Amino acid sequence: MHINFRNMTEIKKKRGRPKGSGKIGVNRLLTRKQELFVKEFVSKDGQITKRQAAINAGYPAGSAHTKAYDLTNPKTHPHVCQAIRKFQMELDEKFGIDFKRHIRDLKVIRDKALDDGAYSAATQCEIARGRAHGDIYVNKSEVRHGSIDQMDRDQVMKALEELKSEFGASMGNVIDVTPEKEEKDTGKHALATH
Repeated sequence: MHINFRNMTEIKKKRGRPKGSGKIGVNRLLTRKQELFVKEFVSKDGQITKRQAAINAGYPAGSAHTKAYDLTNPKTHPHVCQAIRKFQMELDEKFGIDFKRHIRDLKVIRDKALDDGAYSAATQCEIARGRAHGDIYVNKSEVRHGSIDQMDRDQVMKALEELKSEFGASMGNVIDVTPEKEEKDTGKHALATH
């Protein structure tokens, strides 16, 4: 009589999710908590963390970090990842920005501001529409390092000549305020005049 000892060993229960428990794949339905997690995670994108989305969906705070990681892992929860992508695409389509919508929305805001007498806001909207168009307003800025205090007289005179040649006729109203050389008064004369 031969006894097979391999079959007599006790099988220990393993921790974690049992293998083969339900369907794993993209066609699996979401649980209510998973659905809430997807909505929280996508609709508040950038405002809350994955962990906070899991807590808001009803998962315990102590295990929310791990649960959020699992829910966003395509190997363990591909159906949740697919739902996240699908919901993101829906929101992008609904609230996404394109040129025509952007210009139209700025026009609506401008018109509402005009109706309310908020002329500054209306002007800013119109400027934003022009900038969005791309060729109406041109932003030009020049960064200069140093100041006139750090220049010697020759450099200041050269810079002034460059400005005169650049702006030409518009510099016609410039008044020369260069002080003339003053004679030094002697002490007696200065006392007598004051």
